[in-house]
Amino acid sequence: MHYLQNLIEQLDFSSMGAAFLRVAAVFLCLTIHETCHGLMACALGDPTAKRMHRLSLNPLRHIDWFGLLMMFVCGFGWAKPVPVDMRYFKNPKRGMALTALAGPASNFLLAILLLFICKGIYLYCRATTVWTTLFSFSLMTAVLSVGLGLFNLVPIPPLDGSKVLGALLPDRTYFQLMRYERYGMILLLLLSVTDVGGNLISGAITAVWTGLYNLIY
Repeated sequence: MHYLQNLIEQLDFSSMGAAFLRVAAVFLCLTIHETCHGLMACALGDPTAKRMHRLSLNPLRHIDWFGLLMMFVCGFGWAKPVPVDMRYFKNPKRGMALTALAGPASNFLLAILLLFICKGIYLYCRATTVWTTLFSFSLMTAVLSVGLGLFNLVPIPPLDGSKVLGALLPDRTYFQLMRYERYGMILLLLLSVTDVGGNLISGAITAVWTGLYNLIY
């Protein structure tokens, strides 16, 4: 176990190879997140994402290049929103909430799967370059996935948390909240630049990550 802890501490994220792995990790997390939004919407009766070919694990169908750049520059970014037509849902607010929750839930499940992969590599594989690289990639992706899942639960439009919160609000209040969705992105960018709430989010990520790590290891 000391070897595992030392390996985690010695991961070098400054090299070009590590930068490539980080981009790949972001692509994977965002692709899983957005695809699961579409899958949940489709399961609830909305075929919009399927018609627009968004039920795909091809990251190019989901990546917003400017949003990806902002993720690396400001620590805050986004993918192309999955199109959802809530008129197809029997209960529109509940349908939107479940569709929104599918994204963060997929990130947490992905993190758990990747931690099990890390454990398998640690227990059964030799410390070769290939296995060490896969271990590093899996670990880094798990951390990013937890962060993405938690960040999207913040109840500020257009993040997923606002749709979940909306399911608990009266219809009039819900639609008023969604009306200001376009301004939410500006607010989130300002919060990211000024680091307001950063300690709270970092603390939540640390707590969830520690819980998952202790559960699996």
